[in-house]
Amino acid sequence: MKKLIIANWKMNPQSLREAEDIFKGIKKGVLKLKKIDVVLCPPFVYLSKIKDSIKKNSIKLGAQNFFHEEKGSWTGEISIKMIKNIGVGFVILGHSETKKLGETNKKINTKVKLTLKNKLTPILCVGEDKRDEEGEYFSVLEEQLLEALNGVGPSFSSKVIIAYEPIWAIGEAAKKMISSEELLQTIIFIKKILADKYGAKSLGKIRILYGGSVNSLNAEDLIKNTSIDGFLVGRDSLIPEHFNKICKIVEETIL
Repeated sequence: MKKLIIANWKMNPQSLREAEDIFKGIKKGVLKLKKIDVVLCPPFVYLSKIKDSIKKNSIKLGAQNFFHEEKGSWTGEISIKMIKNIGVGFVILGHSETKKLGETNKKINTKVKLTLKNKLTPILCVGEDKRDEEGEYFSVLEEQLLEALNGVGPSFSSKVIIAYEPIWAIGEAAKKMISSEELLQTIIFIKKILADKYGAKSLGKIRILYGGSVNSLNAEDLIKNTSIDGFLVGRDSLIPEHFNKICKIVEETIL
């Protein structure tokens, strides 16, 4: 499998012109990269326009979320069918920022199954608020994984991407950067949970990404010294030069 780099623009930028400029900068930088897959996840209002611009490009398109009901009287919400009909192939689910607003593991599970039902690829985010010496955070990760994947059978497991995002290492409030040793330990644990659920052979088909604070300073260490399959990039995905540098670093580490 190719390494995967996902750009999560969140609620940015504030105009279509800015979005187009960021897209053009990223497209120019990753056009010649052959060993990685790149997925852009802009705000919903920019999806159609950017989709029109990537028809003949290797960049793929993803959405940041959707509502857990398929249709109905849900003012202001967006359905899975809406994003599918635009031509989106991926959807970020269970991000820490949506969980902070009250999204439960049960609703995330509903969304995972709806995503698979519609033949799209869910990018399932899991991560603990904090680490403790007793290792209780492992139980948090296990609960998030198993509840979000409840009812998802082995035949669908290869279609799910896992993004590990430790909340304590994310954003401006981050207490510290994760080390490659800490990340490797956690990825091994996630793989154990997945192997117990789907069998050891499934591990070669499920991509596991790191979705903490990723930048050009830590990307090389994390990709070289752990078994991750790529990154879910936040802030630096809005700066083409930074995002492209991360992509190039990953490309150059692949033998």
